Amino acid sequence: MGLILVFFVCLGCISTPFQCFASFPDELRLFTGQGRELRLSMPVHAQVTVDPDIVKVNGVARHSFQVDLNRPISLESNHSGETKLQLRLFGKIPLKTVRVNVMPDLKVIPGGQTIGVKIKSDGIMVVGHHLVTVAPDKKVSPGEEAKIQIGDLITSIDGAYINDVTKVADIVKKAGEQNKPLALKIRRNNQQIDAEIRPAFDTFDKAYRLGLYIRDSAAGVGTLTFYAPDQGVYGALGHVITDMDTQTPISVGDGQIVHSNVTSIAKSQNGEPGEKRAHFFNESKVLGNIEKNTSFGIFGKMYDAPDHGLAKEAIPVAFAEEVKEGPAQIYTVVSGQKVEKFDIEVVHVSKQDFPATKGMVIKITDPRLLEKTGGIVQGMSGSPIIQNGKMIGAVTHVFVNDPTSGYGCFIEWMLQDAGVVLNPNEKQNLKAG
Repeated sequence: MGLILVFFVCLGCISTPFQCFASFPDELRLFTGQGRELRLSMPVHAQVTVDPDIVKVNGVARHSFQVDLNRPISLESNHSGETKLQLRLFGKIPLKTVRVNVMPDLKVIPGGQTIGVKIKSDGIMVVGHHLVTVAPDKKVSPGEEAKIQIGDLITSIDGAYINDVTKVADIVKKAGEQNKPLALKIRRNNQQIDAEIRPAFDTFDKAYRLGLYIRDSAAGVGTLTFYAPDQGVYGALGHVITDMDTQTPISVGDGQIVHSNVTSIAKSQNGEPGEKRAHFFNESKVLGNIEKNTSFGIFGKMYDAPDHGLAKEAIPVAFAEEVKEGPAQIYTVVSGQKVEKFDIEVVHVSKQDFPATKGMVIKITDPRLLEKTGGIVQGMSGSPIIQNGKMIGAVTHVFVNDPTSGYGCFIEWMLQDAGVVLNPNEKQNLKAG
C-alpha cells in the first residue's frame, strides 16, 4: 500500500499540471505594453482578480472574472505600477497570487563601438612606497611611517582638495622648507581617515619627498554597451576599472570617452587572453563624460550619439529572468571602427534577484570571430549581447583556459547603475486587485 502511495505521489510530481504550477511565478515584471503568457494546465476554472488599469487578462479589462486554467493566461500591461493577480478556485479558495510590477517602457540603442576611456580619479591614488635617502647610511619612507597604505586615495592636503599629481611637488617642497607636516584626508575602503606626513629631504635627488608613488588617472580602450537616447546616458565596459598596480577600483573625479580605432588583434590562446590593439583619435570630439565607475562598468552623459553603430533604432531590453540558454549575438569591432554582429551561445544563466556580476556564461560560436580573435579578447568587454531582438547583457570576462568562453552580466544591472531603470527594491504604491 505504501509503495502504491509513493508511486502516485511521484506520478503527480511529474505531471504537467504540477510542473506548470511549480514553475508559475510569484512575481512578474513587465515593461509597459509588454505581454506574457502563463500556463497552469489545470482542467478547472478560477476567479481572477487584478487591477485592470495596470494589466489586462486575456484581453479583458475587468477587475474580476472567470478564466479557464486549462488554457494559457495572457497578460498585457497597460500602465506602470504594481498590482496583485489573484487566482481563486470556485471564487473562494486561494490558489495562487502573483505580484505584477509594470515599469515604464524602456528601449536603448545597442553599442558595440570601441571607445577610448580617459578617467581621472577623485583624489590622488597611492600605488606604492619608496625609500628616501636622508643620509649616506640612512633611508626612510615617510609614507610608510605615516601608515599610508597602497590603494589609499588622498582627497585633500592641508584642507585643500587635491586630484592633480603635478601640484603635489610644490606642496611638498613648501612644507619641507618650512619643516611642517602635511595633514592628509584619506579614503580607505569607503572610510575617511586622517593622517599626518612629514616630507623628507632626499640628499641624492636634492628634493623633498613623501616616499609614495602616486597617480591620478588611467586610460584604455573598451566597448560601448548601450546609449539610452531618452535619458541621454550611456553604459560601457561591463566591469569596474581598477588601478593597474593596486587592482583597487578607481573613484571617479572626472573622465571622458572618445573615439577609438582598432588597428590589430592579438589572438587569444589557451592560457593567454588576446587583446584589441587600438588608439584614440579625434580626441577633441568628446562623446561623453564619466560620472560613475561601478562593478558593471562606466556610466555618464552622452554628448554626441556615437557613429558607426550597427543598430540605428532603439530596441527593447530584457529583465534578467527573460534571458534563456540558447543562441544570441554580440556586437563588437575587430577592425577599424566597423561594428559587426557575431553569433554566440548562452550556455548557462544564473538566477539573480539582486545585482551581481557573472550572470551568464557565453561561448563564441561564430567561425569568423574565432578566426579573427580566437574568442573573447581584452577590449571586447562591454560588447552588447542580443537575444530574440532584445538586449540582454554585455560581455565582461574571458575564461583564461578557454578564451572561446567567458562571462556576461545582465543588462538590467547596468541600466540600474546608469539610473534608467527603477530599482526593484524601491517599491511603488501597491494596488491590490
